Amino acid sequence: MEHLTAPTRIEGYDAVRLRSSSAHLTATFVPGVGMVGASLRDRGAELLYANGGLHRYARGGSTMGIPLLHPWANRLAGDAYRVNGTAVRLEPASPLIQRDGHGLPIHGLLNGSPRWTQTIAPDGWALSAELDFGAHRDLLAAFPFPHRLRIDVALRRRTLTVRTTLTADGEHAVPVAFGFHPYLRLPDLARDRWHVELPGMRHLELDARSLPTGASRSMRAQAGRLGSRTFDDGYVDVPPGAEFVLSGGARRIVVRFDEGFPAAQVFAPSGLDVICFEPMTAPTNALVTGERLTLLRPGARYSATFSVTVDRAAR
Repeated sequence: MEHLTAPTRIEGYDAVRLRSSSAHLTATFVPGVGMVGASLRDRGAELLYANGGLHRYARGGSTMGIPLLHPWANRLAGDAYRVNGTAVRLEPASPLIQRDGHGLPIHGLLNGSPRWTQTIAPDGWALSAELDFGAHRDLLAAFPFPHRLRIDVALRRRTLTVRTTLTADGEHAVPVAFGFHPYLRLPDLARDRWHVELPGMRHLELDARSLPTGASRSMRAQAGRLGSRTFDDGYVDVPPGAEFVLSGGARRIVVRFDEGFPAAQVFAPSGLDVICFEPMTAPTNALVTGERLTLLRPGARYSATFSVTVDRAAR
């Protein structure tokens, strides 16, 4: 087995560090804090943005590192949605729900959740954790669709791979709208010198609250310097195997949507040296609109995989 694992601690929390035996790359995940990817280091340089640290994330603060956004990625248009005949109203004061600057629910319900349990990893994987969503009444109150989640992680040579499996184990179909939010950075190079590559896909028109309007346009593959540009853009028709690239200086970071992620968000705010290529199973607000929303029949499984490869950049 090429990948090696070792227990460690971050800010007082138990964590697992993965190390490739043939490359100077390590990845650290914290099962007891949302199964978050808390660190990705290349030759000691940290490539993930901590955003206040693990303790803040565990207390329900802002996202960090490589977090899972579930049961919805990005934001919802309000505190009510209806899926397949089931009407849901969120509790406005719920401590599980983060809100954006417009007061909209954002990033799902599992931010920093302690309910993950580390399990035996299947063959070919280094680390696994599971969460029984249906076992928790407070979670079901906001998303009344019992299911189980499993995240498997592997580090092979210079590629970190994350696979998420959702199993619908209740009596009703489960809407699939999760995603991830990898906060990437090039620590040794100024942001305006970062180079970004995006694949061909459809660009969603967004309103003033960053919600899709229903309009979209085809977009060819793009490449260029980030410079002073900002992003908070949604996309669909992301082909399997599509690659999103951040490069500059001595590194080239490739986020590959291997399977199961047909939607994306690209986030690069002003004043912050970070860019996020976010794999999503459905576009923003899909629980409300039903747009491109997968309904997983009882007993079925949905699996989605993305990977992050850290290469030495060609000069």
